[in-house]
Formats: sequence, C-alpha cells, structure tokens
Amino acid sequence: MTFSIRATIRALLVPECRINCPRRLWKQILTQLGRRGEGRHESGAFLLGRGTGSSLEVKEAIYYDELDSNAYSTGVCVLFGDAFAKLWAICRERGLTVVADAHTHPGAARQSGSDRANPMVARAGHIAIIVPRYAEAPVVISDLGIYEYQGEHRWKNRSGKNANRFLYTGYWS
Repeated sequence: MTFSIRATIRALLVPECRINCPRRLWKQILTQLGRRGEGRHESGAFLLGRGTGSSLEVKEAIYYDELDSNAYSTGVCVLFGDAFAKLWAICRERGLTVVADAHTHPGAARQSGSDRANPMVARAGHIAIIVPRYAEAPVVISDLGIYEYQGEHRWKNRSGKNANRFLYTGYWS
C-alpha cells in the first residue's frame, strides 16, 4: 500500500526529470566526492541504477578510486581499461547500468575540452555531471554542469535553469 501511495504522490509532485536520485544518496555522493578530492583535486563516481521508461533512477555510486587506486594521481580524473572492466562486472553482478558519471572541478562546473573529447561512457544519451568547487557545500542543482552526450564528441548542455528539470534529488525521488 505504501508503494502505491508514494508512487501516486511522486507522479503528482515530482517534475518529469531524466534522472532521479534519492536526496540521502545524492548527499552521500557529494560528501564522498568532497572527501575523496580532499579539496585539492578532482574526484568522480559512476552513478548506477535502472531505467524506467524515459527516466533513470540512481541506486548507488561507484567511485573512480574504487575502480583504480591511481584515478586521482594526476589531479584530474583518469581511468584506464581495467577500471572499466571492473565497472561492467559490478553492473552485471548487481543488475544495474551506468546512469551517469559525476566528477568535481575546482571552480565553476563548466565542461573542459578534455571532458568534451573524452566522455567517460561514449554512448549517446550518457549524462556527465560536473560538481563545482570540489563538491564543497552547499551544492545546488542549478550550479551543476549537466551534459548529455549526443555521440561524435557532441554534447547537449542541460545546465543552469534547466538543470532542475533534468536532475531531481528531492524527497520523492
């Protein structure tokens, strides 16, 4: 019964969004990104979940340094093939898929040339979320850089005032 009431309320109150992430999980992700970056360097995570129709639901996060202990050694996020093999194995084992990736930048959440040229998952529809100020609180959705990969190194910017309609991290997520 609770599930149907929650689903009904969610359908009425939650805006149509591409990605839904429970508030508590989103806060944990931001906290971990900040901790792992130590306020000095980038850190990142893959957001794992499931698709339900046109919406993606985040269920958990796998941090880059869990896949590759040297992921942050250059100061920016770098992963090699072995890390992706581990990631795909985790996804298969848990019955999840990569919903998006999130990584931090020192200042504003603008997509760098390297980010544009090297998507973490080079598949059309993949979402890259850039968190400003190394995830130092407060982080509001409209400050995030949200980019949807279109293929062939083209991206659609979903940031700014449109971000709240693309990523929902509220109570009813």
